[in-house]
Amino acid sequence: MRTFCIKCLRPESACYCAHVPQLQTRTRVVFLQHPRERRVAIGTARMAHLSLTNSELHRGVDFTGHARLEELAKHPERVAVLFPGEDAITVEEARANPPETLIVVDGTWPQAKKVVMRNPVLAALPRIGFVPRRPSNYRIRAEPADHCVSTIEAVAEILGQLEGKPEYFDRMLGAFEFMVDTQLERQETRTGPNRRRIYKSEWRPPLELRSLADAADRLVLFYAEANAHPLESGIPPELVHLVAVRYATGERFEAVIAPEQPLAHSTSLHVELPEEELRAGEPRARALARFEAFLRPDDELTVWTTFALDLLWNGGLQRRAARNVRLATARALKGKAGGVEQAVGLLKAPEVATWARGRAGRRISALESVTRELVARGNATEPPAKLPRTGSEG
Repeated sequence: MRTFCIKCLRPESACYCAHVPQLQTRTRVVFLQHPRERRVAIGTARMAHLSLTNSELHRGVDFTGHARLEELAKHPERVAVLFPGEDAITVEEARANPPETLIVVDGTWPQAKKVVMRNPVLAALPRIGFVPRRPSNYRIRAEPADHCVSTIEAVAEILGQLEGKPEYFDRMLGAFEFMVDTQLERQETRTGPNRRRIYKSEWRPPLELRSLADAADRLVLFYAEANAHPLESGIPPELVHLVAVRYATGERFEAVIAPEQPLAHSTSLHVELPEEELRAGEPRARALARFEAFLRPDDELTVWTTFALDLLWNGGLQRRAARNVRLATARALKGKAGGVEQAVGLLKAPEVATWARGRAGRRISALESVTRELVARGNATEPPAKLPRTGSEG
């Protein structure tokens, strides 16, 4: 008979308590957990609650008459709900008047929506939405879209942004990563039969791959290089090389952009373009105007890392729909994806000719190769041949 940890409620052999930090927050975090989520062994709300000394956890669907929630609702100027929606404010807006209490609804997306809809007191409170810095590492549980993350990842992200200490709150993820790695390792070494047999007629591609395939006509694959100084310099990175290709038609875009800040000593080496070519690049405003003209209203910028998007938004381009294929690659590989060039070999993706200069040229071609393989898998009617699990991230 298995014994369980009374704190994290996991089997003692999978207890993650040794990896849970005790973090102090300015913001009070109130978790509202759908009852069914409590029974999910790999859920993360309890893990987040254990990490935050200034937090509380309540379970239910209908919180009508719930004394604590009704007390919080009396002060809507001090409380916000972490939940997306058309009326949600951005984190940047929230930082101007940060909430004293943040309500976090935990459950699958349908469950979380049900909790919000069932409780008018929640619907009446301000909402905060955000775009995560990176895709979810929840490799043992499918998320409905690339921008969706687990509860603990969402809380670490939002607190890091609201309180200006992202590295501090990233410490919450140690237990999460331990749990994910432990679960994957056990799946790998399991010798008995799976709990449920998946018959061939029932097989469907993973949600991330189906979503990517459905959006193929809207994808604009994008890669960017930066003039990046050491962190201690205080000089933010700036966009200097931008390449893009429209997935459906093969239309291409390239711009070498003259740096507006001093050129870092390592920039030319890293981007693999001569220093004189970078200095002679076109003005940023003109390059971004050309790129805006290249894009269509419903295009989705498709990247390997969100760093490329940050360069674009910080450069002045208006934000638009975007997706990250790194998570979909990790799902396809059932392990870490590494770098985009490494992923081409791991996926056995089709070769795509290099058409742009420098490191960006290699990586945009690799991104196209990976995306073509993932879209093909998303459209597949039978499972692909088994690939070996990947090791540590490159």
